[in-house]
Amino acid sequence: MNTTAAAETAKVTVATIRDWARRGIIAATKVAGRWVIDTASLARRIEIGARRLARKAKKVVLTVENMKAIGGNEWIRGSHHRVYLNDWAEYAGIEVTRYNTGSISSASLGGRGIANGRAYDLLGAVSKVYFDATDGHLYVQHHGADAYEIRYLSGERNQVNLVARIFAGVRTAVAAL
Repeated sequence: MNTTAAAETAKVTVATIRDWARRGIIAATKVAGRWVIDTASLARRIEIGARRLARKAKKVVLTVENMKAIGGNEWIRGSHHRVYLNDWAEYAGIEVTRYNTGSISSASLGGRGIANGRAYDLLGAVSKVYFDATDGHLYVQHHGADAYEIRYLSGERNQVNLVARIFAGVRTAVAAL
């Protein structure tokens, strides 16, 4: 099979086929200055690409059942149908231990230690996280900015988008079901 036919079969460009042949991704030999592509090798490469696309194509669908399965509380009143996530800090990667008085004794964000006062600020920044079943969207009701500057106990500073971390954490939890 020549490079043009291989490119049409694999739905890629001729340059891609030549590159694959040069790098040994597909079995090919040069005969009279032209590439001759092994059909079985090309079919195997196409199948690998199809598997990767299938893995990437898995889309996370948020539903009432999924949100309840990850710990949400369903609330229905009038025309509103929502599932509230009271433990949103877990999905944002905020871990807090407290004294018996309720004060924060230690805190971490994504497994790295942060100041207790900053953890208090982060926990107070978000008042509600809920999934609205009527429109299928996840909402975060927060006060202040989306992004916060975090100084880790190691001294390193970083900008953290709290809302994006919550969304990503919820989607990861639903995908793990």
